[in-house]
Amino acid sequence: MSLLTDLLNLDLDEKEIIAEYIWIGGSGMDIRSKARTLPGPVKHVKDLPNWNFDGSSTGQAPGQDSEVIIYPQAIFKDPFRRGHNILPIPTNKRFEAAKIFSEKKVADEEPWFGIEQEYTLLQKDVKWPLGWPINGYPGPQGPYYCGTGADKAWGRDIVNAHYKACIYAGIKISGINGEVMPGQWEFQVGPCVGISSGDQLWAARYILERITEIAGVVVTFDPKPIQGDWNGAGAHTNYSTKSMREEGGFEIIKKAIEKLGLRHKEHIAAYGEGNERRLTGRHETADIHTFSWGVANRGASIRVGRDTEREGKGYFEDRRPASNMDPYIVTSLIAKTTLLWEPSK
Repeated sequence: MSLLTDLLNLDLDEKEIIAEYIWIGGSGMDIRSKARTLPGPVKHVKDLPNWNFDGSSTGQAPGQDSEVIIYPQAIFKDPFRRGHNILPIPTNKRFEAAKIFSEKKVADEEPWFGIEQEYTLLQKDVKWPLGWPINGYPGPQGPYYCGTGADKAWGRDIVNAHYKACIYAGIKISGINGEVMPGQWEFQVGPCVGISSGDQLWAARYILERITEIAGVVVTFDPKPIQGDWNGAGAHTNYSTKSMREEGGFEIIKKAIEKLGLRHKEHIAAYGEGNERRLTGRHETADIHTFSWGVANRGASIRVGRDTEREGKGYFEDRRPASNMDPYIVTSLIAKTTLLWEPSK
């Protein structure tokens, strides 16, 4: 009998391929997938046939009307439809985001997003960070951020496997690094234009889930997986528009930040569950109830880089989003507030 790895690595006849259909489940963070055999190579997602899944088992439909359609032909409009209802199901956050990004004012500004996705690797049986002693704690934070060595970095094989798999899959992954809390890592996706930022981050999350599954390790996107004097996990969202990237862009950036400050509560409400446990004003965060911004200030809600200040143009970083945020919601809300919303006078 062949080894399992030998069977998994079998070369298939090019006349048939395995297509994996991926979607976001009812909780908003559970990534689901199912596979089917297709008769030949597919060059574009729009060439994939429709399929369906049992929405009553994913928290996305009632049992008496449970068939949810995966509709690749309309991936840029409304990929999920249920029964005879032609509207997207409520958990399809991409649909509303696509509307915002298709607005002329938004599209003309070519919004770029770069998302820094932090996550924590856990030991499967005890749900305790990888590398931590069972029922105990490692040494205090300090040597782990971008650290090297067997006593500072745990899970690097998983991180590197994910990095290479994303590149192979065409994900615009731009880097990885170890984070401040041991067992915590980060990968960056972007810069991506508009709605593609959400598409790419969700695909990268899916690949990470599959790799940790193989490794027998659990990945959590909880914004504060360990209470106490340990950093939480965020999804810092870097943002710029065409006007911000041109000469005089710093003034446009300051006006955009002012708008974000006026809608701070609305943004916090959309930036991920459990974020109040992370945004305490400690551990490189601003207090959840207070909006602030500054140059090179990692304790502010919004950070502007030194290069942007010096060059008078560039981008800024919204440090408020939690690691479990929905990128479709966050990126479209930032674009909506800075490009479409005007404060009442």
